[in-house]
Amino acid sequence: MHIFIDNKSGAPIYDQIYSQIKSQIISGTLQADEPLPSIRNLAKDLRISVITTKRAYDELEREGFIYTIAAKGCFVAPKNVELLREENLKKIEDYMEKIASLSASCNLSREEIMEMFLLILEG
Repeated sequence: MHIFIDNKSGAPIYDQIYSQIKSQIISGTLQADEPLPSIRNLAKDLRISVITTKRAYDELEREGFIYTIAAKGCFVAPKNVELLREENLKKIEDYMEKIASLSASCNLSREEIMEMFLLILEG
């Protein structure tokens, strides 16, 4: 597992850890039931507070991305495909709302928006 802390990003360190681990789980880089580094070891490796690392792990567990076994550690939870799909659908809806707002400010027609989207899909 690779975590990069960017002190210049402005994002809280716990959020950077949370986001990167979550991304690695969603992408399949981290597999179901794979052990994660202990909170203490990750904090030591990243040279950050144990409390910061614990906060990231707590958030991941609260959202169902990891689970903890007492005296054994934290592990990647099996993917809930439907939950991930719903999360991605919500993101798509949010982007579409932004597109609608921006296109209205530029007086773009539905046809122009669809044409732009089709061009992007053809990549």
